[in-house]
Order: sequence, then C-alpha cells, then structure tokens
Amino acid sequence: MKRKPLPALSRQADAFLEMLVAERGASRNTEAAYRTDLRDLETFLRRRKQTLATADTAGLRAYLKALDYLGMTPRTVARRLSVMRQFYRFLAAERLRDDDPASTLDSPRLGRALPKVLSRAEVDRLIAAAREVGGNDGGRMATLLEILYASGLRVTELVTLPLSAVERDAAVLGVRGKGGKERLVPLSDPARRAIVEWLPVRAAMLGDGQRSRFLFPSRGDSGHLTRQRFAQLLKEAALKAGIDPARVSPHVLRHAFASHLLEGGADLRSVQVMLGHADIATTQIYTHVLDEKLRALVQDKHPLARRARRRAS
Repeated sequence: MKRKPLPALSRQADAFLEMLVAERGASRNTEAAYRTDLRDLETFLRRRKQTLATADTAGLRAYLKALDYLGMTPRTVARRLSVMRQFYRFLAAERLRDDDPASTLDSPRLGRALPKVLSRAEVDRLIAAAREVGGNDGGRMATLLEILYASGLRVTELVTLPLSAVERDAAVLGVRGKGGKERLVPLSDPARRAIVEWLPVRAAMLGDGQRSRFLFPSRGDSGHLTRQRFAQLLKEAALKAGIDPARVSPHVLRHAFASHLLEGGADLRSVQVMLGHADIATTQIYTHVLDEKLRALVQDKHPLARRARRRAS
C-alpha cells in the first residue's frame, strides 16, 4: 500500500527554508529537520483554523504546551521554539507579517546535559573489535573509527570525506563543515596508518575502471557510506567489544575525542578549532565533563571520602 504524499508546506515556509540554505549555508539534514518541525506546527495550527502565516501567540503557546503534554524533553521543545522564532523573525523581516507572534514565548528550562563519553580503553576495544571482523568490512570500519577518534569529525563530515582529503598529506585533513566552513584537523599516527592500509583495499573493492570521489564509497544513491549504516556498524562493533550499544554513537566518539584531548592538557581554543565550533561556549561543556570525572575520582579514591562512606554504612 502506497503512502500518501506529505502535504506541501506554505510558500512562506518554503521561502524561509530556501533562505536558510542559500544565505546561512544550512546542510540538507538541517533543512530537512526544520521542514519536519514546521510541518508538525502547521498540522497543529490547522486544527485551530490557523496557518503558519496567520498564527497568533496563543496558538503557538498552545503548541508548545501540547509538546510538553506529549512528553517531549525540554531540549526538544526548545529546538522547536528556536525554529518558530527564526521563522517568524524571517516573516517580519520580509514584511510578510506586521508582528512577531513568537517574540514573547518563554523558553523551557534546560538542565545541563553532559555529553556521554567512552573511556580510552573502551575506544581501544571498539577499534580492536572492528579489526577482528577482518576483510574489507573490518578494514573500513577500523579506518572510520581511527579517523573519527583522531579528528572528532561530525558523522556527516566523516562519511562524505573526499579521497582528495588524504591523497596528498594524510597528516592533516581538510574538512568542509557546517555552513561550508573549512578547517584543518591533524591526524594521529594510528589514523594515518589505517588510511594507508585502507586505500588499496578501497581500490580493490571498487574494481577495475570504477572510480569514486569518496574515501568510503558505496553503491547506494549517495555514492558514499551513509550515516545510518555507519551508526549501525558502530552498534555491532560495540556488541563485539562488550560495550552497551546504547552508550555508543558517532557523536559519542566525537565527545571522547574532545574530552580525552582536554584530559591530556590540550587548550580549549585548539579543541574548539578542531571540532569546528563557532562559539567556544559550545566547547566548554567538555570542561564540565572533566569536573564531573574529577569529582567522582575524589569521591571514589580519596581516603577521607572512603572513611566517610564506612561511617555512614
């Protein structure tokens, strides 16, 4: 049974999304996420006899309350609110509305969510588990993990790496990140060795006369390994390594890269540049991870803390 096609968004919403891509360099994933959020809001407003273009503050506030009633996290609600605010600011700036109905909406309170981080030993086990698979798949996965842990790339940046990024000097990766911004990221010796080992395997996988501009090619429509497939392979590697797959994702390895660098004495500004964060405040979350680890270390290892626990028991 064929699914019914999704209804088209309003022309105002389409114009807003076109602006995001053309002027702000939004990625396809960002554009798709914003489109989904606006379509959900539009569906809700339709039940109130309103549209995206005619919504009032009461309608938008009712939508946020509905999200809370459905059990969405404050972070998800905040993201939806951010999309709404950007959209209605756009309408006002383009003189498509005389007012901004989202300007007086309150943001939900967010607790500080510290990123999940794997230990160095767990990362080593993941890479070892990938290598144990053997063959082309094992070589590809081990290379992906070595690069990810050595560079902290976003998963989309990783799977879309062009072959040209490593052909000349694999000591440094040239990465095109969010908004088309380019940055240079140094690679570790293990990652460089993995790439050297992977290139002839890659060529053999493609076969004679076959060419691909991607470092990790695929026969799929995208031409490269997809984010979804990589995440699936990562879960399988976690199982083989004896690690709970729920604790492992491409982004968790990005967190591990940043946290382990800071543990080793790297300065925050350098980590910001390598991660491609526009604002150093985003990078500072990793200092809180270290604070939590140090606090736990004191609680577990300090003799006075152990003595206090014995007295309490």
